[in-house]
Amino acid sequence: MTATRPHAAGGTPRGLLLLMSVATGLAVAGNYFAQPLLDLIGRELGTGTSLVALIVTAAQCGYALGLILLVPLGDLVDRRRLAVSLYAATAVFLLVSATAANGTVLLASTALTALTSVGAQVVVPFAAALADPAERGRVVGTVMTGLMLGLLLARTASGALSELGGWRTVYWVNAALMALMAVLLRVFLPRLGADGPRMSYSGLLRSTVAMFRYEPLLRWRAGIAALSLASFSVLWTALTFLLVRPPYGWSESAIGLVGLLGVAGALTATVAGRLADRGHVQIVAGAGTVLLVASWPAIAAGAHSLVLMVVGVVVLDLAHQAVLNSSQNVVYALRPEARNRINSAFMTTFFVGGAAGSALTSVVWAHGGWSGVCVLGAALSAGTLVLWVLERITVSRAAGKRPSSGVVRDPVRIPATTEGE
Repeated sequence: MTATRPHAAGGTPRGLLLLMSVATGLAVAGNYFAQPLLDLIGRELGTGTSLVALIVTAAQCGYALGLILLVPLGDLVDRRRLAVSLYAATAVFLLVSATAANGTVLLASTALTALTSVGAQVVVPFAAALADPAERGRVVGTVMTGLMLGLLLARTASGALSELGGWRTVYWVNAALMALMAVLLRVFLPRLGADGPRMSYSGLLRSTVAMFRYEPLLRWRAGIAALSLASFSVLWTALTFLLVRPPYGWSESAIGLVGLLGVAGALTATVAGRLADRGHVQIVAGAGTVLLVASWPAIAAGAHSLVLMVVGVVVLDLAHQAVLNSSQNVVYALRPEARNRINSAFMTTFFVGGAAGSALTSVVWAHGGWSGVCVLGAALSAGTLVLWVLERITVSRAAGKRPSSGVVRDPVRIPATTEGE
């Protein structure tokens, strides 16, 4: 099918870009609303701590399954219909959460909400597909700004709404907003059909996995982004442990406000995208990996200095956004007809990195405290720098071996027999 663009020329309309940014932020936010409310939910539903704690795990598992099973469908069906359907389904599952009578129902609805909330990961490559090549970095950066703001501000909004009307209010409001987003996306998104060959669903999933085999840049960039998110997760997982203890001794509400520091990083995603559009994508990536490493000495000193802690947190957030945006700019340009499968493979690896970082943090904190956590974060950040350097060396060598005349054959394209099932 041929995509119907929303404009003849001159770039993606700002109103549409704003809608897509808000939509991605709201979809992702729904997976984090429950985190500061677990104790309140458990007391009202009469549910044990162990079951309530599984709500966070259910959200993570549901989202991972959605990335693997649903996002690739964007290369098989009409993308607008897929996005609208996922947003509408998310609104329905949020309503189930809002009316849940017990912990089991809430657990199941949370998993289903997370499963369909990957509609956000359909919208991001949708935006990349609508954008002219010269503006793709800016467009993706803008949409990712909305996504990261939703992630960072979800806990703050959740606490405020729960104080106004209880924890169910959070789900009622989010359900209404997701339903509104479904309607607006249906009205304003252009039709954008699949560009690749038709295939079975099982063939689609196999093709998604095969992307790692046939696209070396996807392997490199997914690894770099995964280590970056792992480092990011180390900080934000351990920061609460540090701030509740001397010399800080902060309350939960005060700690929640620290998350606002991450807004600075999220807002730089568009800047990184603009630099990428001007041909500086490797400079953005390299600078991001270097800054990731450089942030950790200040974060380590933050054990006794709030000023250095703030500096370190802001620098790490800026660096993480630069690494993520530059990596997305690279992988989205690989195979336009398979962009949703590329995104599925990339984002699944990305979030696995984040989950691994969080899991490692809990173990390291128990044995090494803040110093051990900072060593872990610095090591993961150094890993992003090493992978980026190795990628540059590998790509340079490959470029040197290309034939000097005629059309260069691309060895990393998936054979038609793999796709066309």
